[in-house]
Amino acid sequence: MANTYTNAKVDLTSTSATTLYTCAASTTTIVKSILVSEDSNNADTITLTLTNGSDVFSLFKDKAVGAKGTVELLTAPLVLQATEILKVTAGTADRLHVVASVLEIT
Repeated sequence: MANTYTNAKVDLTSTSATTLYTCAASTTTIVKSILVSEDSNNADTITLTLTNGSDVFSLFKDKAVGAKGTVELLTAPLVLQATEILKVTAGTADRLHVVASVLEIT
Protein backbone atom coordinates (compact mmCIF):
# COMPACT_ATOMS: atom_id res chain seq x y z
CA MET A 1 0.00 0.00 0.00
CA ALA A 2 1.46 3.35 -1.06
CA ASN A 3 0.65 6.71 0.53
CA THR A 4 1.05 9.89 -1.49
CA TYR A 5 0.51 13.37 -0.06
CA THR A 6 -0.52 15.93 -2.67
CA ASN A 7 -2.79 18.89 -3.29
CA ALA A 8 -5.33 19.98 -5.84
CA LYS A 9 -5.93 23.61 -6.69
CA VAL A 10 -8.22 25.65 -8.91
CA ASP A 11 -8.81 29.31 -9.73
CA LEU A 12 -12.56 29.68 -10.24
CA THR A 13 -12.74 31.79 -13.40
CA SER A 14 -16.40 30.96 -14.10
CA THR A 15 -19.60 30.16 -12.22
CA SER A 16 -19.79 26.64 -13.65
CA ALA A 17 -19.20 23.57 -11.51
CA THR A 18 -15.44 22.94 -11.71
CA THR A 19 -13.65 19.71 -10.80
CA LEU A 20 -11.31 20.25 -7.87
CA TYR A 21 -10.22 16.63 -7.37
CA THR A 22 -11.03 13.16 -8.73
CA CYS A 23 -10.17 10.08 -6.71
CA ALA A 24 -8.32 7.64 -8.97
CA ALA A 25 -9.46 4.06 -9.57
CA SER A 26 -8.22 1.57 -6.94
CA THR A 27 -7.53 4.49 -4.59
CA THR A 28 -8.97 5.82 -1.35
CA THR A 29 -8.34 9.49 -0.64
CA ILE A 30 -8.43 11.30 2.67
CA VAL A 31 -9.06 15.02 2.20
CA LYS A 32 -7.42 16.81 5.11
CA SER A 33 -8.17 20.43 4.21
CA ILE A 34 -10.08 22.54 1.70
CA LEU A 35 -9.11 26.22 1.80
CA VAL A 36 -11.05 28.88 -0.10
CA SER A 37 -9.52 32.33 -0.57
CA GLU A 38 -11.24 35.46 -1.93
CA ASP A 39 -8.84 37.82 -3.73
CA SER A 40 -10.95 40.59 -5.27
CA ASN A 41 -12.00 42.49 -2.13
CA ASN A 42 -15.64 41.38 -2.61
CA ALA A 43 -17.47 38.87 -0.44
CA ASP A 44 -18.63 35.80 -2.35
CA THR A 45 -20.04 32.30 -1.93
CA ILE A 46 -18.89 28.81 -2.84
CA THR A 47 -20.70 25.51 -3.28
CA LEU A 48 -18.91 22.17 -2.80
CA THR A 49 -20.36 18.89 -4.04
CA LEU A 50 -19.31 15.23 -4.05
CA THR A 51 -20.22 13.26 -7.17
CA ASN A 52 -20.48 9.47 -7.06
CA GLY A 53 -21.50 8.20 -10.49
CA SER A 54 -24.72 10.04 -11.34
CA ASP A 55 -25.43 10.94 -7.69
CA VAL A 56 -24.50 14.44 -6.51
CA PHE A 57 -24.24 15.21 -2.79
CA SER A 58 -24.13 18.78 -1.53
CA LEU A 59 -21.45 19.33 1.13
CA PHE A 60 -21.63 23.14 1.27
CA LYS A 61 -24.26 25.28 -0.45
CA ASP A 62 -23.51 28.99 -0.91
CA LYS A 63 -20.91 29.05 1.88
CA ALA A 64 -19.91 32.66 2.56
CA VAL A 65 -16.32 33.80 1.99
CA GLY A 66 -15.54 37.32 3.19
CA ALA A 67 -13.73 39.95 1.14
CA LYS A 68 -9.98 39.19 1.11
CA GLY A 69 -10.75 36.32 3.51
CA THR A 70 -9.86 32.64 3.70
CA VAL A 71 -12.21 29.90 4.88
CA GLU A 72 -11.37 26.32 5.88
CA LEU A 73 -14.33 24.23 4.76
CA LEU A 74 -13.50 21.02 6.64
CA THR A 75 -13.61 20.51 10.39
CA ALA A 76 -12.75 16.80 10.04
CA PRO A 77 -11.16 14.70 7.28
CA LEU A 78 -13.33 13.69 4.33
CA VAL A 79 -12.89 10.21 2.80
CA LEU A 80 -13.35 9.74 -0.95
CA GLN A 81 -13.71 6.37 -2.63
CA ALA A 82 -12.43 5.43 -6.07
CA THR A 83 -13.77 7.63 -8.90
CA GLU A 84 -15.63 10.07 -6.62
CA ILE A 85 -15.26 13.72 -7.63
CA LEU A 86 -15.14 16.94 -5.61
CA LYS A 87 -16.55 19.92 -7.54
CA VAL A 88 -16.64 23.59 -6.58
CA THR A 89 -18.85 26.37 -7.92
CA ALA A 90 -18.24 30.08 -7.32
CA GLY A 91 -21.07 32.55 -6.82
CA THR A 92 -19.13 35.03 -8.98
CA ALA A 93 -16.34 34.41 -11.50
CA ASP A 94 -12.72 35.48 -10.96
CA ARG A 95 -12.83 35.88 -7.17
CA LEU A 96 -12.07 32.55 -5.51
CA HIS A 97 -9.10 30.18 -5.30
CA VAL A 98 -9.46 26.70 -3.79
CA VAL A 99 -6.71 24.38 -2.49
CA ALA A 100 -7.33 20.87 -1.18
CA SER A 101 -4.70 18.88 0.72
CA VAL A 102 -5.13 15.13 0.25
CA LEU A 103 -3.61 11.77 1.11
CA GLU A 104 -3.98 9.16 -1.63
CA ILE A 105 -3.83 5.53 -0.51
CA THR A 106 -3.32 2.91 -3.24
